[in-house]
Amino acid sequence: MMRRLALAATLLTALTSLSAAPPAVAQERVVNVFNWNDYIDPYMVQRFTRETGIRVRYDIYDSLETLEGRLSAGRSGYDIIVPTGEPTFSRLARAGGLLPLDRAQIPNLANLDPALQAQVASSDPGNRFGALYLWGSIGLGVNPARIQALAPDAPMDSLRLIFDPAHARRIARCGISMMDSALDVIPTVLRYLGKDPNSTDAGDLREVERTLMAVRPFIRTFSTGGAIEALASGQTCLAFAYSGDAIQAGVRAREANQGVAVTYVAANEGAQLWFDLLAIPADAPNPENAHAFINFLLQPDVMAAITNQVRYPNGVPASRALVAPEVAADPAVFPPEAMRARFFTIGPVAQAAERTRNRMWARFKAGR
Repeated sequence: MMRRLALAATLLTALTSLSAAPPAVAQERVVNVFNWNDYIDPYMVQRFTRETGIRVRYDIYDSLETLEGRLSAGRSGYDIIVPTGEPTFSRLARAGGLLPLDRAQIPNLANLDPALQAQVASSDPGNRFGALYLWGSIGLGVNPARIQALAPDAPMDSLRLIFDPAHARRIARCGISMMDSALDVIPTVLRYLGKDPNSTDAGDLREVERTLMAVRPFIRTFSTGGAIEALASGQTCLAFAYSGDAIQAGVRAREANQGVAVTYVAANEGAQLWFDLLAIPADAPNPENAHAFINFLLQPDVMAAITNQVRYPNGVPASRALVAPEVAADPAVFPPEAMRARFFTIGPVAQAAERTRNRMWARFKAGR
């Protein structure tokens, strides 16, 4: 945990130093970044400033709903955002909310994996508005020892662990955390029920609501970014979470050496595959600095350092040889083809259907 505190202090120093700078300097060379929590190597941020003279203002969010809410009012003041391909990125692109990337200013776009770029193109035709940053899946962060002590026969590789009330009831004693995002949870519940993850059918969504309501009494907290520390410290033993968050929790638990062990499970029913893209809002105040930041990040050594830090795979194949051996060999970070064959992706959902899902999610959180 000392390493964690040191990293947090470094990140705070690196990313807030601009506020102490003279106003004239701040206005000249700055890039305003809005990124997911625990989603960059703070030393790379410092290096960017050293190499370019551009200081970084850095804010974080822990759900797509938070990102969309901040951008919906316009004039957010951000130069870089990191939306997930579906549904947020594609929705912003269609609405004219993103600036087309000037490829001449980002020569390191050539470093991106063409196969992954082709997958992202379903959300970003022609890869016009986004540069692939990190990717991963959504599944379960588990503390096997504590779960098996309460439920020895629990299916450790299945979504039944959290969505079947017979199992959730027993596991609840050591703490269950649910990701606080309808956008991420509902497609997985549909898949768990054998439905199309993109379904907007009213009957299918009623089944989703029944499934969620059945386990609502056993959920201790709704948290996305907070799931890392809760798992690592042993406050919870089961979390529906992003892959890298669960893996980071395992790393921090080992460093704390308090007898907590956490692993990530990509459930055998299928795990949602997602891609996060670096994008520039259409009204970004410093678009040239934003292009410089993207170009910097897409260097193989920079992306390797970020993957080492956050335990998510990136979109730059040449970085793989520079990733720490224990990270590169971890199938939870770089899933093998057999595992990825069970993954699924989602597409855009109509706005009316999104509203229906959000109302259902509000009822689920409220427990009524």
